[in-house]
This record gives sequence, structure tokens and C-alpha cells, in this order.
Amino acid sequence: MKIKRNDIRNIAIIAHVDHGKTTLVDSLLKQSGVFRANQVVEDRVMDSNDIEKERGITILAKNTAINYKDVKINIIDTPGHADFGGEVERVLKMVSGVILVVDAFEGPMPQTKFVLKKAFELDLPVIVCINKIDRPEARPNEVIDEVLDLFIELGANESNLDCPFLFASAKKGIATLSLEDEGENMDPLFETIIENIPAPEGDIDEPLQVLVSTIDYNDYIGRIGIGKIERGKIAANDEVLIVNIESPHKQQKVKISKVYEFEGLNRVEVESASVGSIIAVTGVEDIHIGDTLCDIDKSEALPFVKISEPTIAMTFSVNNSPFAGREGKFVTSRQIRNRLFKELQTDVSLRVEETESTDAFKISGRGELHLSVLIENMRREGYEFQVSKPEVLFKEENGKKMEPMEKVTIDLSNDFIGAVIEKLGQRKGELISMTESNGGYARLEFLIPARGLIGYRQEFMTDTKGNGILNSVFEGYAAYKGEIPRRKVGSLISFETGESTAYGLHSAQERGILFIGAGIPVYTGMIVGSNPKGLDIDVNVCRKKQQSNVRASGSDESLRLSPPRDMSLEEALEFIEDDELIEITPISFRIRKKILDSSKRYKAKKNN
Repeated sequence: MKIKRNDIRNIAIIAHVDHGKTTLVDSLLKQSGVFRANQVVEDRVMDSNDIEKERGITILAKNTAINYKDVKINIIDTPGHADFGGEVERVLKMVSGVILVVDAFEGPMPQTKFVLKKAFELDLPVIVCINKIDRPEARPNEVIDEVLDLFIELGANESNLDCPFLFASAKKGIATLSLEDEGENMDPLFETIIENIPAPEGDIDEPLQVLVSTIDYNDYIGRIGIGKIERGKIAANDEVLIVNIESPHKQQKVKISKVYEFEGLNRVEVESASVGSIIAVTGVEDIHIGDTLCDIDKSEALPFVKISEPTIAMTFSVNNSPFAGREGKFVTSRQIRNRLFKELQTDVSLRVEETESTDAFKISGRGELHLSVLIENMRREGYEFQVSKPEVLFKEENGKKMEPMEKVTIDLSNDFIGAVIEKLGQRKGELISMTESNGGYARLEFLIPARGLIGYRQEFMTDTKGNGILNSVFEGYAAYKGEIPRRKVGSLISFETGESTAYGLHSAQERGILFIGAGIPVYTGMIVGSNPKGLDIDVNVCRKKQQSNVRASGSDESLRLSPPRDMSLEEALEFIEDDELIEITPISFRIRKKILDSSKRYKAKKNN
């Protein structure tokens, strides 16, 4: 019997990074009565991961559920950064519609286009929420036109063009259907969801089908599969069959231990669930994203969305520096290998390949941020290893070399336009459009090879004096654009192992910018600074001043050192060259040459 679950709505909230979707979910949760009246609730409660809290971005898609007027609204908060687009692509299979959140000042951005395109491909209805209308520079009416232009560009059908528009301030917890109305709460958004997002339908008497779209893990109960019941019903202790459309030979009989549904921020155990519900199941140790849970007597695998291919690769290898094993808990190739392959179980956009060396692995991902978050997670878990410079993944089509292209959107002051156009032109960037906005600001759009962006963000922040905003999204593959100029600065390399001294650093800082201060352990071949002249120079930062009995007036004044440049992991990844590595440990990371010995390094360079 086919039924329509009018008591359920399944939606995803999609947006460009920092347009306020997680804050919007906060407001919906607070006004739905999920929290007690006296309960202390932190901001961005859905960003539960430490790195998410620190960086203010959503990395992992998360499920929550709220009740409004006898209707259960399952909400999925999705990442906004292009590097985590794989998370968005797969969770859209669980929902019946999306809320597109757009900043009332910035308007549609590259990731807005990316996630909206995925929603249209799945023919999902859209509710547009213009957020941050309380910003002083907000321009909601212009943003509506920009959103509709984007709909037309993406080939939206008439029903999508007639979609409802709401105006909100997620921070204040208000939403309204008209800019003339002040707005009191989030009720207009709740009502719009119930009216415009279709209720899930399916046959409750047909054999079970659940498509697993997300995997979670718990140390006590193991792997947890999350997905929507497409048809039939499921209960604890049921025997089901795991099948996968990509692996026809996979047919594994398993027993479901427990079934959970989502209530607020918690998973609540239920005896059974039926068609249309988003559930979590435990007891299935070998469950993976894209698997279908079926009835024992009728195995039918559901199609899974094709995840976009990785565009950037790096080599992760065992740390072999003189300081290896001092700070890390997990240092062997077996431990690193197991951790990388474990990541594959929950990250569908990642690729892990073994290399000829048993101590190194090639890791491919969607971008530098995607891979740097993996590095940061491993570092915090106690792993110690080395990583190489990111490189783009080329492919061949009809005998032609093709490379990944990025669409870059830059918001900056008019004063810096010339410098940015010149720099990106040298990196094979092509200016597509330039629009001026109020207040002396402009928006530039470029099409540029992905390798042209590696190492550029640091220069961009310098060129725009920290005031520019750069966003990029994968656009597709195009013919190889030719050679791109390499890094212009050289490295200052320590040629002695020991501890850096103020005396040694004072001499070295005349050659460039230092990355370390006094009292830091260093080793031969470790990079301690950069040289603006583009040459690699060996320096002795461990040198000590010789003591003598002679004292001269004024010669013993304290040495003045410039503050060292404290680089983030992403900045270090952008800085290094092909012959350099980053040594990652739970306590620190160090930049080093692949060949530590200077004479061997010279010979290797001469042979090349």
C-alpha cells in the first residue's frame, strides 16, 4: 500500500561558506523547543567537531530533527566549502527539498552555484532564504535578481523559478515573507517548509529498501549507517541483505541490532521505522556509503549519486627526519596506512593509493583544505608523518593533456584590482567578468588552472593588505594551459643540528624572513625561513657568540630579532616546493628539504 507521510518533511540546508546556515539551524532548534528554558546553548551547536568550531566552517554533514505542529522536520546541515562538496552530493539523496541560504550582501557565490546545480540534477524543490538582512550594507532586492539569474543559468524549470523567497536574520532568530514586515520568529520559515517541501511517499508493504548516505562511528557500538527508508519498514533484530549497485557481487546477510530516529540533536532508539523516515542502524560492521539495505528475499540496489573526482594529490609518508618518533604516538607505516584506509569509510571524496614504497601513500582529495583537515585530524589523534607539496591530477582525453580548472570569485577594494589581475594573469588566469559595487569595492571572476592557485592565497592576502576575499569552486577539466611560474622566494636552511640562538638568528634574519624564534630545536636540512631573492641559502641559526674577558662600551647591547612568521598548515602547504616536505607531529610541524645533506642536495640538483 502506497502511503504519503504528511507527518514528515526531509530537507537539507545548502549555502556557500559563511552565509549563516548553521546559525539558521541554531534558531530553528531553539524555537522548536528542543532545549530546556534554562539550558545553556552555545553558538553553532551543530558544528560539533573541534576543527569546525575553531575555523567556523561546517566540514561534516549532520542530521537533526525538530517538531512543528505535529510535523517532524528532518534537517541536514551541509558543508559550505567547495572542498567538502562530496558531503553535499550524497546527503541530497536523503531529502525531498532544500533551503538555499544566500547572504543579503554577498549574493550567490561559487559554492552556491555548485550545490544548487546538484539539487536541480535531483529535481528537488527549493526554498530561498535571503539571510543577514540586518547587515548595514544588505541589498536583498538585488540579491533576489542575482539568485533568479543563477536559476536561469542552471536551467531551472518553471516551478523552481516560482519558488518562495524568505528574508531572515538567523542571528536574531527572525524570518519574514516580506521586507516590509519586521518579523518576530522563525514561524514563516517553518510554515513555508511544510507547504512547499513534499511529504515523502512510498509503499509500506513492499520489501525493504534503505540507501545508506552517511556513516558515523562510535567506539562502543561500532559503525552506524544513516539513510532514508525508500520503501517498506525496518525493525531491531531484522535480518537484511547489504547490496551495492557498484559491486553486483556484494550480497551480505546481516542482523540489525538497533534502529534510531533523530530527535533534536540526539538519536532516539525506536522499535521500528517505516517509509520516509531518516534512520540510523547499528550492528552492521561492514556497511559503507552507497550500500542498500534490502529484504532478504528481494535484493534491489538503489543507484547512488556519482561523486565528483578528486583534483589534488599529496604523498603521506613515514617521518624519517632526525627528530622522528620524539613527539608522535603512531609513527609506523602500518599505523598510518590503517588510519588512511579508515578515513575512506566515511569520506567518499577521498582516494588512497599505495605506492612502490611501503612507507608512502598517495592521497587524492577535492582541494588543499580537504586534505589539510585530514592532516590536522590525524595530528590531533597522535599521528606523526610527512607530507609533500600538493599537485594537481591531470588526465588525458583524445590524446590531449587536460587539467582541472577553478572558477574564482574575488571581492576586493578597487585599489588592488591591477595587482590581482596581473598576478592571476601570470598564473594563466582568465578574467571572465568584473562588476563594481558600492563603497569602492569590485567583484572579479576568473577561470584559472587549479595549479595556478597553489601558493597564491598568501600572495593575495599581501597584495590586498588582508582585505580581499577569495573563493573558488571546481569548474571542470580543460586543455593544459602551459607552464606557470614557480615560487619566487627561496628557503633559508639550517646546516647544523642543535638549538636556535638569538645570536645565530640575528645573523640569519639579514637574509630573509624567519619562521622560528630562539630556543627551538633544529636539524640539518630544516627550513627556518624564506629568502626574498629566490635562492636557497644555508644558515647557521645555532651559532653562539664566543665568550671573552674583553668588554667594550655598547657592544653587548641585547640583539633585536624580528618576530618570526607563524605559518598555518595551509600556508605551509602553499609555501613548500617539490623538493621539500612538511614534518607533521602532534605538537608541531616543521618544513624541511627532502634531501637533508647539503652536498647530496647539490649533487642531486646538478644531475637534474
